[in-house]
Amino acid sequence: MKKSVIIIIAVVAVIAVIGYTIGPKFYNTGIRLQETATAQWGNVESSYQRRADLIPNIVNTAKGYAEFEQETLTKVIEARSKATAITIDPSNITPAQMAQFQQAQSGLSSALSKLLVTFERYPDLKANENFKELINELERTENRINVERNRFNEAVRPHNQHLKVFPNNIVNNFIGKFEEMEYFKAKEGTEDAPVVEF
Repeated sequence: MKKSVIIIIAVVAVIAVIGYTIGPKFYNTGIRLQETATAQWGNVESSYQRRADLIPNIVNTAKGYAEFEQETLTKVIEARSKATAITIDPSNITPAQMAQFQQAQSGLSSALSKLLVTFERYPDLKANENFKELINELERTENRINVERNRFNEAVRPHNQHLKVFPNNIVNNFIGKFEEMEYFKAKEGTEDAPVVEF
């Protein structure tokens, strides 16, 4: 009986020592990595907001040309409204939330692409310096969005790795504090080359 009590006390002592030495380091590192990824998510949202802020100026400039297609402008405005309505808590991004966010942003990108194709048919609008600068700013913003999404994925990777490596995975399962974060992924079908017909 005494031997089993000593073994139980020894096991509890070993677990306590391991918890005391590994636990705080695991927790503090997890918080730092999660905050880095969360801050980077803020940069992603900021870039998308920048694009959303440019759209009213582009639409208003295009509206000045009476013959410009109102249906295209309406679709851009509607897509912008849908894209800005979705918000995500970066510390708790689920695959479904990420898919919904990406779908709304893709809808806006698609509407903007149609707008840019349409404006090619209007030489006066195309020659408008203000409109050209807005389009250039939109292109720069699209590049910035891509950079920020890549940086977000780079910030998520060490966070997720931290949770998966031994003994961190055991500690996290025990305390249940941290969840893996979702990566930005390519839209389904983008791996196929587009068909170009002449």
